[in-house]
Amino acid sequence: MNQENENNNQPKKNNPNQEKGNKSSNQGNFKPRYYKNYKNYDNSEDPKIAISVVIPMYNEEESLPELSVLLEKELTELTNGKYEVIFVDDGSTDNSWDVAGKIIDNNRKFRAVKFRKNMGKSDALQVGFNEAKGKIVITMDADLQDDPAEIKNLLAKLKEGYDLVSGWKKVRHDPITKTAPSKFFNFVTSKTSGIKLHDFNCGLKAYKREVVKTIPVYGEMHRYIPALAHMNGFLVTEIPVEHHPRKYGKTKYGFSRFIKGFLDLLTVMFLNRYMKRPMHFFGTLGVIFITVGFGIDFYLLIEWFLNQTYLSNRPLVQFGIALIIVGFQMLSLGFLGEMIVKNQQEHKVIKISDRK
Repeated sequence: MNQENENNNQPKKNNPNQEKGNKSSNQGNFKPRYYKNYKNYDNSEDPKIAISVVIPMYNEEESLPELSVLLEKELTELTNGKYEVIFVDDGSTDNSWDVAGKIIDNNRKFRAVKFRKNMGKSDALQVGFNEAKGKIVITMDADLQDDPAEIKNLLAKLKEGYDLVSGWKKVRHDPITKTAPSKFFNFVTSKTSGIKLHDFNCGLKAYKREVVKTIPVYGEMHRYIPALAHMNGFLVTEIPVEHHPRKYGKTKYGFSRFIKGFLDLLTVMFLNRYMKRPMHFFGTLGVIFITVGFGIDFYLLIEWFLNQTYLSNRPLVQFGIALIIVGFQMLSLGFLGEMIVKNQQEHKVIKISDRK
């Protein structure tokens, strides 16, 4: 950021190409933004922007021109030109950044941010959310499988009073290697999170501004934004959306995403249930371990008194002692967690959504 300020203080030189009317991808506002701390950036709403569309992209140079044309047509009709489209280049290794530059030269309502390397979809969405100035934020993928024509349907559902509307790819045009695990993932997530959705991972979603400015997205948590929003008291629903076959390139996701997704699901559930009461989790485990360990050793002690066994050749004794020790360690972790939570509660800020 200091580098940008220094550049702004330097005298500007006339660009001969600009005088001739020629444009390059490095002119105007089209330049990389480098992030050190998201909190340092202006997140205020722009009344001139009704809708912000955030599009993470990674090696999608072939689909971007067609996508931009569809978005421009759809958003112009919906907002009378009061929109912005934010491309977040997640370290693409093809010409996606240059193609985005040409799109921006033709329409300044499009903007772009570029990462130095591939950071993942969650980071791309977080930066896009921080950049967004609109009252409503739309997210979609850049591969043309999400249809921009569905935006109006998402907005209509949002007007019914919901805070987040997620797309549901009811008819998917993906191989079974993606659809089968996805159905299992959605089923498990729906059961454990308490919100019934058919498609948590659909890239096409509509949010009220407060949602994207409240829910932090990191790691692989982009899959659980609807669940996190629900846990934070926002109203969440879904509508069926059209899903197109992939026209260009290939999918960027492998089998490892399901393992990471499962681990992140455990994180979400733990934070939701026990973040404010860690003793309920660690204390319960501690009491169980202590009780089982004490029961084992007490049983062996009775046998020893009755001369029915020798404790020196019973490994079960050491196992019982180990359970008791681990149980007290769990209780200690619970107490430490409660002390941390108590300290945080003293500085807690409760957000009020309305007042009459």
